[in-house]
Amino acid sequence: MSVSTSLPTVDRRRTEIGNLDLPYTFTAPKIKSVWDKRARSLREHILVSLGLWPSPEKCPLNPQVFDRVERDNYTIEKVYFESLPGFFVTGNLYRPIDASEPCPGILNPHGHWAAGRLADEKDGSVPARCINFARQGAVAFAWSMIGYNDSEQLDHRSFGNNRMQLWGLSLQGLQLWNSIRAVDFMASLPDVDNRRIACTGASGGGTQTFMLTAVDDRLMLSAPVNMISGHMQGGCICENGPNVRRNTNNIEIGAMMAPRPMLMVSCTGDWTVNTPVEEYPAIENVYQLYEAEDKITQVQIDAGHNYNEQSRNAVYAWFGKWLFNSEDTERFTERPYTTEPPESMLVFSDQTRPDHAVDEGGLSDVWIARCKTQLGKLIPKDAKSLRKYRQNLGAGFKSAIGASAPGLDDVISAQPESFEEKNYTAQWTDIGRKDKGDRIPVTLYKSDKAVLGATLVVHPEGRSGLTDENGKSAGTLLQSLMRDRHTVLTVDAFLTGEASGEHNTDEYSYYTTYNRTKTTHRIQDIITAISYLRQVTGFSSVSLIGLGEAGLWCLLACGLDPHIVRVVVDTNQLDTEDDQAFEDSLFIPCLRRIGDVNTAVALAAPADLMLHNAGTTFKTDWMEEVCRIGDTSDHLKILKKPATGRQIVQWIIEGPEA
Repeated sequence: MSVSTSLPTVDRRRTEIGNLDLPYTFTAPKIKSVWDKRARSLREHILVSLGLWPSPEKCPLNPQVFDRVERDNYTIEKVYFESLPGFFVTGNLYRPIDASEPCPGILNPHGHWAAGRLADEKDGSVPARCINFARQGAVAFAWSMIGYNDSEQLDHRSFGNNRMQLWGLSLQGLQLWNSIRAVDFMASLPDVDNRRIACTGASGGGTQTFMLTAVDDRLMLSAPVNMISGHMQGGCICENGPNVRRNTNNIEIGAMMAPRPMLMVSCTGDWTVNTPVEEYPAIENVYQLYEAEDKITQVQIDAGHNYNEQSRNAVYAWFGKWLFNSEDTERFTERPYTTEPPESMLVFSDQTRPDHAVDEGGLSDVWIARCKTQLGKLIPKDAKSLRKYRQNLGAGFKSAIGASAPGLDDVISAQPESFEEKNYTAQWTDIGRKDKGDRIPVTLYKSDKAVLGATLVVHPEGRSGLTDENGKSAGTLLQSLMRDRHTVLTVDAFLTGEASGEHNTDEYSYYTTYNRTKTTHRIQDIITAISYLRQVTGFSSVSLIGLGEAGLWCLLACGLDPHIVRVVVDTNQLDTEDDQAFEDSLFIPCLRRIGDVNTAVALAAPADLMLHNAGTTFKTDWMEEVCRIGDTSDHLKILKKPATGRQIVQWIIEGPEA
């Protein structure tokens, strides 16, 4: 595909909104090392997006396995364990009778059948496959999605709010964490061979399957059923965590199973109808990079959306081949089965949930408290731990915000219009990134004097907030910078100034799953403008001023672009201890989970950084300590009151010597 070198007529970020029903494609790279790098990056992105980066501390499972019943060559037991303190995973464990050696373990997440893990219908039966897996010699564990059966602590369809998103807490993230803890539980069983753990599920259970295999290498085998598609990405909140499919899709995520064995089951009657000719060949190309074509196959069933007997038989045969090194089709074919009365399978049918069980508010409090504790433990104490912090939290910071500095050759611009004034020239133009669809209005002010530096100035109202009454001539701050021989650029960041316009996100389900928030678009525009300023001036590094609310956008941008070397940030007296303040002025999912403004400062060092208008609410103790550890204290200046225009200009021109 050729790269467009012209700007769109309108900013397509306002008009082209990602959603679950758009067509998506995936093209595997031609070189294995390129895919390996992409897969590592995508794994990090999934974990960050779902609140699992840094990895949460694993509490004791405290597993309870009880009420064993014996049937024809298999047993069933009730199970519950804690994936988080006071939050319980509930399910049933199916085992072969009298196994002489450790058995394979098969995880069985379920989809959105009304009866959950107890659904036994023609189109899908979790008990059927678990009973047959046990009869075939495997230990099978089926657990309930959140809000189903006896997992009643949270509601499945309405869980979550913006505060939780700031801390990386989402239903999809919780279910992925439950899946990871289910692997822990399975691997802890003495009768399970933890080198042979597999996972299979259909529909929403298919999503849980390929999300788990994407982030957990302990799964050696999988069979996602009727889910991986380029035409529908999953229609429930439990499949649409914030940020998770930004610049990716289920096909690419499914390909992360490579080179481990995977069977893709599709059907003719749902969104997987094209799997044999679209999604499967795309993923097979990744397996070819590993010379592992024999480890992937597909089967399509002529039926509607299902995990029916025909689909199950395909999975039994595939698992038989890889778990038991057998292609005995008779052994690995479904036999008639009898299910238990559903009520008798429920964990809490005849006993109460433990007293320390939490509800939604309690879980949110537990999660946020644990995140704060973990961040506290990660506070750098010396140069080595500071490097580690920058590496680990920096990766999360970059992933959560999703903005990056374009190369100078990747910034394009429209034909400028010029306006001559005494002692300077103003040029209006629009800029953007090649093939990204953005269009960003900017104005470049060039002094008639020899230029010594370049500065980007960002105002929350856009360029008009920096001009005089006529809307054209440079205002006082810009004039002062030019008198000190700086070329100055101003910008209408996303939805400010002339970039304002209709941008209704409410009509799209799961908007933040597929799209950046307005704050992250603004941060990207600032970084793009920085690259443009470097391009037109020839300076390798430039300065940045953020005024009012835009100061915080600029502070986060500093953590993403090393070419910003001198900065003035109006902190706008943000209350850094108040989640509501972040919701109101700096909403980015997972931002607080990865250290928010503290991480930005840690990553921006050793840039000369002035933080002003801090008041009593913008806490800086952590930042000052990090700069002390990094031997950059002289580069940080903090003012409780708003800086004057002269103080701002002096810092840009003279830095710490001002």
